[in-house]
Amino acid sequence: MTPVELSRTVLHAVRRAVDDGELSVTVPERAVVTPPGPGGCGDYATTIALQLSRPAGQPPHRVAEILRPRLAGLDGIADVVVTGPGFLNISLRDAVPVAVVRQILREGTRYGHADGSTGQVVQLRCPREVRAVVVMDAVARILRSQGACVRTSCAAPPAPEWETVLGARLDASGRPGPTAAEVAVRPVPAPADPLPLGRDAGRWALLYPAAHDRPRITEDHLVQRESNPLFRVRYAYARTRALSRNASDLGFRAEPGAPQAVVHGLDALLADHPRVLAHAAAHRAPDRLARHLVDVADAVLPLLPAVLPVGEEKPSAAHRARLALAEAAGTVLAGGLSLLGIDAPDHL
Repeated sequence: MTPVELSRTVLHAVRRAVDDGELSVTVPERAVVTPPGPGGCGDYATTIALQLSRPAGQPPHRVAEILRPRLAGLDGIADVVVTGPGFLNISLRDAVPVAVVRQILREGTRYGHADGSTGQVVQLRCPREVRAVVVMDAVARILRSQGACVRTSCAAPPAPEWETVLGARLDASGRPGPTAAEVAVRPVPAPADPLPLGRDAGRWALLYPAAHDRPRITEDHLVQRESNPLFRVRYAYARTRALSRNASDLGFRAEPGAPQAVVHGLDALLADHPRVLAHAAAHRAPDRLARHLVDVADAVLPLLPAVLPVGEEKPSAAHRARLALAEAAGTVLAGGLSLLGIDAPDHL
Protein backbone atom coordinates (compact mmCIF):
# COMPACT_ATOMS: atom_id res chain seq x y z
CA MET A 1 0.00 0.00 0.00
CA THR A 2 1.48 3.32 -1.10
CA PRO A 3 1.03 6.62 0.80
CA VAL A 4 -1.55 7.72 -1.80
CA GLU A 5 -3.49 4.48 -1.39
CA LEU A 6 -3.32 4.76 2.40
CA SER A 7 -4.66 8.32 2.23
CA ARG A 8 -7.64 7.06 0.24
CA THR A 9 -8.16 4.25 2.76
CA VAL A 10 -8.25 6.76 5.63
CA LEU A 11 -10.85 8.84 3.78
CA HIS A 12 -12.89 5.70 3.17
CA ALA A 13 -12.86 5.02 6.93
CA VAL A 14 -14.11 8.57 7.56
CA ARG A 15 -16.88 8.07 5.00
CA ARG A 16 -17.95 4.82 6.69
CA ALA A 17 -18.05 6.55 10.09
CA VAL A 18 -20.25 9.28 8.60
CA ASP A 19 -22.54 6.75 6.93
CA ASP A 20 -22.85 4.87 10.26
CA GLY A 21 -23.86 8.08 12.02
CA GLU A 22 -20.85 8.17 14.37
CA LEU A 23 -19.38 11.30 12.80
CA SER A 24 -21.27 14.30 11.47
CA VAL A 25 -18.70 15.95 9.19
CA THR A 26 -18.04 16.68 5.55
CA VAL A 27 -15.55 14.11 4.28
CA PRO A 28 -12.39 16.07 3.36
CA GLU A 29 -10.80 15.79 -0.07
CA ARG A 30 -7.44 14.72 1.32
CA ALA A 31 -5.98 12.88 4.32
CA VAL A 32 -2.31 13.62 4.94
CA VAL A 33 -0.18 10.59 5.88
CA THR A 34 3.45 11.02 6.90
CA PRO A 35 6.14 9.02 8.70
CA PRO A 36 5.41 9.02 12.47
CA GLY A 37 6.90 11.84 14.51
CA PRO A 38 8.47 11.59 17.99
CA GLY A 39 6.35 9.38 20.22
CA GLY A 40 4.65 7.76 17.22
CA CYS A 41 4.92 4.21 15.95
CA GLY A 42 4.22 2.10 12.88
CA ASP A 43 4.87 2.98 9.24
CA TYR A 44 2.68 6.07 8.85
CA ALA A 45 0.67 8.51 10.94
CA THR A 46 -2.25 10.78 10.11
CA THR A 47 -3.73 13.81 11.85
CA ILE A 48 -7.17 13.30 10.32
CA ALA A 49 -8.80 12.99 13.77
CA LEU A 50 -7.41 16.36 14.84
CA GLN A 51 -8.56 17.84 11.53
CA LEU A 52 -12.13 16.59 12.03
CA SER A 53 -12.41 17.26 15.75
CA ARG A 54 -13.84 20.78 15.57
CA PRO A 55 -16.42 20.17 12.81
CA ALA A 56 -17.41 16.88 14.51
CA GLY A 57 -17.82 18.60 17.88
CA GLN A 58 -15.86 15.81 19.58
CA PRO A 59 -12.39 15.56 21.13
CA PRO A 60 -9.75 14.42 18.62
CA HIS A 61 -8.94 11.34 20.70
CA ARG A 62 -12.59 10.25 20.48
CA VAL A 63 -12.63 10.82 16.71
CA ALA A 64 -9.48 8.72 16.43
CA GLU A 65 -11.09 5.91 18.42
CA ILE A 66 -14.09 5.99 16.09
CA LEU A 67 -11.84 5.65 13.03
CA ARG A 68 -9.38 3.12 14.47
CA PRO A 69 -11.55 -0.04 14.16
CA ARG A 70 -12.58 0.99 10.66
CA LEU A 71 -8.90 0.95 9.63
CA ALA A 72 -7.59 -1.98 11.67
CA GLY A 73 -7.79 -5.26 9.85
CA LEU A 74 -8.32 -3.83 6.37
CA ASP A 75 -6.28 -5.38 3.59
CA GLY A 76 -2.71 -4.17 3.90
CA ILE A 77 -3.09 -2.77 7.44
CA ALA A 78 -1.59 -4.78 10.31
CA ASP A 79 -2.33 -2.50 13.27
CA VAL A 80 -3.61 0.97 14.19
CA VAL A 81 -2.59 2.71 17.43
CA VAL A 82 -3.86 6.04 18.79
CA THR A 83 -1.14 8.19 20.38
CA GLY A 84 -0.95 11.70 21.79
CA PRO A 85 -4.02 13.89 21.42
CA GLY A 86 -5.39 11.76 18.58
CA PHE A 87 -2.73 10.70 16.09
CA LEU A 88 -3.58 7.50 14.22
CA ASN A 89 -0.39 5.43 13.80
CA ILE A 90 -0.72 2.79 11.10
CA SER A 91 1.42 -0.33 10.60
CA LEU A 92 1.19 -1.93 7.17
CA ARG A 93 1.23 -5.57 6.18
CA ASP A 94 2.50 -5.00 2.67
CA ALA A 95 6.13 -4.50 1.76
CA VAL A 96 5.63 -0.77 1.34
CA PRO A 97 8.95 -0.14 -0.45
CA VAL A 98 8.04 -2.72 -3.11
CA ALA A 99 4.69 -1.02 -3.69
CA VAL A 100 6.39 2.37 -3.90
CA VAL A 101 8.95 1.08 -6.40
CA ARG A 102 6.16 -0.36 -8.55
CA GLN A 103 4.31 2.95 -8.45
CA ILE A 104 7.40 4.94 -9.42
CA LEU A 105 8.25 2.65 -12.33
CA ARG A 106 4.61 2.79 -13.47
CA GLU A 107 4.24 6.58 -13.26
CA GLY A 108 7.76 7.51 -14.35
CA THR A 109 8.96 11.07 -13.85
CA ARG A 110 5.37 12.14 -13.08
CA TYR A 111 5.56 10.27 -9.76
CA GLY A 112 4.40 12.72 -7.11
CA HIS A 113 2.49 14.89 -9.59
CA ALA A 114 -1.18 15.69 -9.20
CA ASP A 115 -3.62 13.58 -11.21
CA GLY A 116 -5.13 16.69 -12.79
CA SER A 117 -5.93 20.35 -12.23
CA THR A 118 -6.78 21.40 -8.69
CA GLY A 119 -8.44 24.61 -9.87
CA GLN A 120 -5.90 26.69 -7.96
CA VAL A 121 -4.81 29.81 -9.88
CA VAL A 122 -1.54 31.44 -8.80
CA GLN A 123 0.03 34.68 -10.04
CA LEU A 124 3.76 34.75 -9.33
CA ARG A 125 5.60 38.03 -9.64
CA CYS A 126 9.21 39.00 -9.02
CA PRO A 127 11.60 41.93 -9.30
CA ARG A 128 13.95 42.22 -12.29
CA GLU A 129 16.81 40.23 -10.74
CA VAL A 130 18.31 37.03 -12.12
CA ARG A 131 17.89 34.84 -9.04
CA ALA A 132 14.30 35.97 -8.53
CA VAL A 133 13.44 35.14 -12.15
CA VAL A 134 15.06 31.67 -12.00
CA VAL A 135 13.49 30.83 -8.63
CA MET A 136 10.09 31.97 -9.90
CA ASP A 137 10.49 29.78 -12.98
CA ALA A 138 11.25 26.73 -10.78
CA VAL A 139 8.38 27.51 -8.40
CA ALA A 140 6.02 27.71 -11.38
CA ARG A 141 7.18 24.30 -12.64
CA ILE A 142 6.64 22.71 -9.22
CA LEU A 143 3.24 24.35 -8.72
CA ARG A 144 2.11 23.10 -12.13
CA SER A 145 3.21 19.59 -11.18
CA GLN A 146 0.78 19.83 -8.28
CA GLY A 147 -2.14 20.79 -10.50
CA ALA A 148 -2.05 24.59 -10.17
CA CYS A 149 -2.61 27.02 -13.04
CA VAL A 150 0.30 29.47 -12.85
CA ARG A 151 1.07 32.80 -14.47
CA THR A 152 4.45 34.47 -13.99
CA SER A 153 5.40 38.12 -14.41
CA CYS A 154 8.42 40.31 -13.80
CA ALA A 155 8.53 43.98 -12.78
CA ALA A 156 10.44 44.80 -16.00
CA PRO A 157 11.57 42.85 -19.08
CA PRO A 158 14.33 40.42 -18.00
CA ALA A 159 17.66 40.12 -19.78
CA PRO A 160 17.30 37.84 -22.82
CA GLU A 161 20.22 35.71 -21.57
CA TRP A 162 18.22 34.69 -18.51
CA GLU A 163 16.00 32.69 -20.85
CA THR A 164 18.49 31.67 -23.55
CA VAL A 165 21.22 30.59 -21.11
CA LEU A 166 19.37 29.81 -17.86
CA GLY A 167 16.08 28.65 -19.36
CA ALA A 168 13.92 30.95 -17.21
CA ARG A 169 10.70 31.68 -19.10
CA LEU A 170 8.13 34.30 -18.11
CA ASP A 171 4.56 34.82 -19.18
CA ALA A 172 4.63 38.63 -18.96
CA SER A 173 6.52 41.66 -17.74
CA GLY A 174 5.24 44.79 -16.06
CA ARG A 175 2.64 45.11 -13.34
CA PRO A 176 0.43 41.97 -13.06
CA GLY A 177 -3.32 42.23 -13.08
CA PRO A 178 -5.62 41.14 -10.23
CA THR A 179 -5.66 37.44 -9.46
CA ALA A 180 -7.05 35.05 -6.87
CA ALA A 181 -3.68 34.21 -5.32
CA GLU A 182 -0.83 36.63 -5.95
CA VAL A 183 2.59 35.63 -4.62
CA ALA A 184 5.74 37.73 -4.60
CA VAL A 185 9.00 35.83 -5.18
CA ARG A 186 11.87 37.77 -3.61
CA PRO A 187 14.88 35.61 -2.71
CA VAL A 188 18.15 37.16 -1.57
CA PRO A 189 19.72 38.47 -4.81
CA ALA A 190 22.64 36.71 -6.46
CA PRO A 191 25.97 38.34 -5.51
CA ALA A 192 27.44 37.71 -8.98
CA ASP A 193 26.41 36.87 -12.53
CA PRO A 194 25.55 33.14 -12.79
CA LEU A 195 25.59 33.10 -16.62
CA PRO A 196 29.24 31.92 -16.88
CA LEU A 197 28.22 28.72 -15.04
CA GLY A 198 25.82 27.73 -17.81
CA ARG A 199 22.25 26.55 -17.47
CA ASP A 200 22.49 23.54 -15.15
CA ALA A 201 25.15 24.74 -12.72
CA GLY A 202 23.84 28.31 -12.84
CA ARG A 203 20.29 27.26 -11.94
CA TRP A 204 21.53 24.91 -9.21
CA ALA A 205 23.64 27.67 -7.68
CA LEU A 206 20.56 29.91 -7.48
CA LEU A 207 18.02 27.25 -6.42
CA TYR A 208 19.90 25.03 -3.93
CA PRO A 209 20.16 27.63 -1.12
CA ALA A 210 16.99 28.63 0.73
CA ALA A 211 15.46 31.90 -0.44
CA HIS A 212 16.72 33.75 2.64
CA ASP A 213 20.31 32.51 2.14
CA ARG A 214 22.91 34.19 -0.01
CA PRO A 215 23.85 31.93 -2.95
CA ARG A 216 27.45 31.10 -3.88
CA ILE A 217 28.17 31.85 -7.53
CA THR A 218 31.49 30.03 -7.89
CA GLU A 219 33.07 27.45 -10.18
CA ASP A 220 32.67 24.88 -7.40
CA HIS A 221 29.32 24.10 -8.99
CA LEU A 222 31.15 22.89 -12.11
CA VAL A 223 33.55 20.55 -10.31
CA GLN A 224 33.04 16.87 -11.13
CA ARG A 225 33.64 15.45 -7.67
CA GLU A 226 31.72 14.32 -4.59
CA SER A 227 32.06 17.70 -2.86
CA ASN A 228 29.64 19.13 -5.45
CA PRO A 229 26.01 18.18 -4.58
CA LEU A 230 24.82 18.75 -8.17
CA PHE A 231 27.49 16.36 -9.44
CA ARG A 232 26.42 13.68 -6.94
CA VAL A 233 22.78 13.94 -8.05
CA ARG A 234 23.57 13.79 -11.76
CA TYR A 235 26.22 11.10 -11.27
CA ALA A 236 23.80 8.91 -9.30
CA TYR A 237 21.21 9.25 -12.06
CA ALA A 238 23.74 8.46 -14.80
CA ARG A 239 24.89 5.38 -12.85
CA THR A 240 21.32 4.07 -12.63
CA ARG A 241 20.95 4.46 -16.39
CA ALA A 242 24.26 2.67 -16.98
CA LEU A 243 23.13 -0.21 -14.76
CA SER A 244 19.93 -0.59 -16.77
CA ARG A 245 21.93 -0.75 -20.00
CA ASN A 246 24.37 -3.27 -18.54
CA ALA A 247 21.56 -5.42 -17.14
CA SER A 248 19.94 -5.48 -20.57
CA ASP A 249 23.22 -6.69 -22.04
CA LEU A 250 23.24 -9.47 -19.43
CA GLY A 251 19.69 -10.47 -20.34
CA PHE A 252 17.68 -9.36 -17.32
CA ARG A 253 15.55 -6.41 -16.33
CA ALA A 254 14.10 -4.79 -13.23
CA GLU A 255 11.44 -6.59 -11.22
CA PRO A 256 10.32 -5.01 -7.92
CA GLY A 257 10.77 -7.28 -4.91
CA ALA A 258 12.61 -7.55 -1.60
CA PRO A 259 15.92 -5.76 -2.33
CA GLN A 260 17.96 -8.08 -0.07
CA ALA A 261 20.43 -5.26 0.46
CA VAL A 262 20.89 -2.71 3.22
CA VAL A 263 19.78 0.67 1.83
CA HIS A 264 19.64 3.11 4.70
CA GLY A 265 16.76 5.53 4.25
CA LEU A 266 16.30 5.15 0.49
CA ASP A 267 12.88 3.50 0.69
CA ALA A 268 11.56 6.24 2.97
CA LEU A 269 13.00 8.96 0.74
CA LEU A 270 11.33 7.54 -2.35
CA ALA A 271 8.01 7.18 -0.53
CA ASP A 272 8.36 10.76 0.73
CA HIS A 273 8.90 12.30 -2.71
CA PRO A 274 5.22 13.27 -3.29
CA ARG A 275 5.13 15.02 0.09
CA VAL A 276 8.35 16.89 -0.71
CA LEU A 277 6.88 18.14 -3.99
CA ALA A 278 3.69 19.23 -2.21
CA HIS A 279 5.67 21.12 0.45
CA ALA A 280 7.97 22.71 -2.12
CA ALA A 281 4.88 23.95 -3.96
CA ALA A 282 3.05 25.13 -0.84
CA HIS A 283 6.07 27.04 0.50
CA ARG A 284 7.35 28.22 -2.92
CA ALA A 285 10.66 26.56 -1.99
CA PRO A 286 12.51 24.74 -4.79
CA ASP A 287 15.48 24.41 -2.40
CA ARG A 288 13.50 21.75 -0.51
CA LEU A 289 13.29 19.67 -3.65
CA ALA A 290 17.00 20.22 -4.42
CA ARG A 291 18.06 19.03 -0.95
CA HIS A 292 15.73 16.04 -1.23
CA LEU A 293 17.41 15.01 -4.49
CA VAL A 294 20.82 15.16 -2.82
CA ASP A 295 19.51 12.90 -0.05
CA VAL A 296 18.14 10.40 -2.60
CA ALA A 297 21.44 10.40 -4.51
CA ASP A 298 23.49 9.87 -1.35
CA ALA A 299 21.18 7.02 -0.29
CA VAL A 300 21.19 5.16 -3.62
CA LEU A 301 24.91 5.33 -4.39
CA PRO A 302 25.90 2.63 -1.82
CA LEU A 303 23.35 0.25 -3.42
CA LEU A 304 24.64 0.49 -6.97
CA PRO A 305 27.73 -1.80 -6.69
CA ALA A 306 25.44 -4.68 -5.60
CA VAL A 307 22.98 -4.41 -8.50
CA LEU A 308 24.77 -6.46 -11.17
CA PRO A 309 26.02 -10.05 -10.86
CA VAL A 310 29.76 -10.45 -10.26
CA GLY A 311 31.98 -12.91 -12.09
CA GLU A 312 30.19 -16.17 -12.90
CA GLU A 313 27.18 -15.23 -10.76
CA LYS A 314 23.84 -15.55 -12.55
CA PRO A 315 21.18 -12.80 -12.37
CA SER A 316 18.80 -13.60 -9.53
CA ALA A 317 15.55 -12.21 -8.14
CA ALA A 318 17.66 -10.13 -5.74
CA HIS A 319 19.56 -8.53 -8.65
CA ARG A 320 16.31 -7.76 -10.45
CA ALA A 321 14.84 -6.22 -7.30
CA ARG A 322 17.94 -4.11 -6.67
CA LEU A 323 17.84 -2.92 -10.25
CA ALA A 324 14.19 -1.94 -9.82
CA LEU A 325 15.05 0.04 -6.70
CA ALA A 326 17.95 1.74 -8.49
CA GLU A 327 15.75 2.60 -11.48
CA ALA A 328 13.07 4.01 -9.16
CA ALA A 329 15.66 6.24 -7.50
CA GLY A 330 16.94 7.35 -10.91
CA THR A 331 13.39 8.16 -11.98
CA VAL A 332 12.87 10.36 -8.92
CA LEU A 333 16.20 12.11 -9.56
CA ALA A 334 15.35 12.75 -13.21
CA GLY A 335 11.85 14.00 -12.42
CA GLY A 336 13.11 16.29 -9.67
CA LEU A 337 15.89 17.75 -11.80
CA SER A 338 13.40 18.40 -14.59
CA LEU A 339 11.20 20.42 -12.23
CA LEU A 340 14.26 22.47 -11.30
CA GLY A 341 14.93 23.05 -15.01
CA ILE A 342 18.16 21.03 -14.90
CA ASP A 343 19.21 18.30 -17.32
CA ALA A 344 19.62 14.68 -16.16
CA PRO A 345 22.28 13.21 -18.47
CA ASP A 346 22.37 9.47 -19.22
CA HIS A 347 26.17 9.72 -19.53
CA LEU A 348 28.38 11.77 -17.23
